[in-house]
Amino acid sequence: MQDENMKICVIEDMLPIRKLIKTILEKAGFTVFDFPNAKSFLDWIKDNEPIAVVVDILLPDINGTELLQYIRELNNGNKIAIVAVTGFAQTSDKEKYLQLGFDAYIPKPINTLTFPDEIKMLIEQKSNR
Repeated sequence: MQDENMKICVIEDMLPIRKLIKTILEKAGFTVFDFPNAKSFLDWIKDNEPIAVVVDILLPDINGTELLQYIRELNNGNKIAIVAVTGFAQTSDKEKYLQLGFDAYIPKPINTLTFPDEIKMLIEQKSNR
């Protein structure tokens, strides 16, 4: 059963990856809204407030780091947990993305068994700040 208060957005241009992440999170009880690009997400967020955003770094229109800055500038933007899920998996990438302001960094391919718990823990940490 999905919880309407547990809205998560997944912004990923690769359909198979987006569907996989959406399915995993829905099975964990989240209400998931998925978007193939940043523009469609930006249209949605004007009237909605997610508790978390899972975003790829390389998107076809706006990159994930630019999108991060836009979200942070929203009224409640600092309350939203933002996770970079990316194929950039060098040792220094995690530190780089966390310094840019992401709340977490998860390299692709994601671990489908631990991913929902990682997201839940991040949301809990964010709400306790």
